[in-house]
Amino acid sequence: MEETGIGIWGVPLAIFAGAIRVSTPFIFVSLGETITERSGRINLGLEGTLVFGAMTAYAVAVITGSPTFGVLAAMMAGAIFGLIHGWICKFPKVNDIAIGIAMMQFGLGMAFFLGKSFIQPVAPKLPSIALGGWSNMPQVQAALNINVLFFIGAALALFLFWAFKNMRIGLILRVVGDSTDAARAMGIDPDRVRLLATAAGGSLAAIGGAYLSLYYPGSWNEGISSGQGLMAVALVIFARWNPIGCFLAALLFGGAGALGPALQSVGVTQGYYLFYAAPYVLTLIILVATSSPTRSLAGAPGALSLTK
Repeated sequence: MEETGIGIWGVPLAIFAGAIRVSTPFIFVSLGETITERSGRINLGLEGTLVFGAMTAYAVAVITGSPTFGVLAAMMAGAIFGLIHGWICKFPKVNDIAIGIAMMQFGLGMAFFLGKSFIQPVAPKLPSIALGGWSNMPQVQAALNINVLFFIGAALALFLFWAFKNMRIGLILRVVGDSTDAARAMGIDPDRVRLLATAAGGSLAAIGGAYLSLYYPGSWNEGISSGQGLMAVALVIFARWNPIGCFLAALLFGGAGALGPALQSVGVTQGYYLFYAAPYVLTLIILVATSSPTRSLAGAPGALSLTK
């Protein structure tokens, strides 16, 4: 009877566990990009920030023996990348997209160059919380062995949702994102707000990279991201710049990314690899579905555009 139960629930449990594991980087990158875009700026360089954060976290964890120090170092590196991006984009007629692509290539190149000596060493992993001790099924125990960063990401999504509506800093961010002129009329410096918002977004994106290298998959290599930083931008649009929507959309993307491994884990030997493309197909569908030359997206910040 127990084996039958395991067989029935094998795929759903594998997808559930995979959704949580795969979604965590999406959560942090999308929340970071939400903060940035809420200020009226878009940052396509988060892919480079994610990968550089992964390398930084892994390297510092190897050197210090502490994954916590690795995450903190990644946050600092991500904030620096964000500050550089934000400072360049404050100049008139600078194209956010072009600068983002340049920063992405810069981050990737620096990560690959500085991280070569850390491919072989093994870094300590981030801790997880075992919530499946009540079950005798190994699949349930594995599915409910959840990394602490997932819970932090969930709490952060709730906090940002509340902060955007109720805190002064959230209201300032929304004013700057909706109208540069209105912000200046209120005595707010839009360039400073966007600079700090871009730095905060970069810091959160780097946490997503730290998760990749220090927990899942838990190693450092040059192909660690697979474009998750870019997909997170589509996720933000899909979520309509809503932090809770970002969290739920990240779970959806995570579930799509877990389809292939889930099928492989239950013994499917043919065709499962096609499902590895599910997150990318989902990204294309979202971008096509939300594109329109005649109407603006609901919830989009009014000042969000390609140039400033």
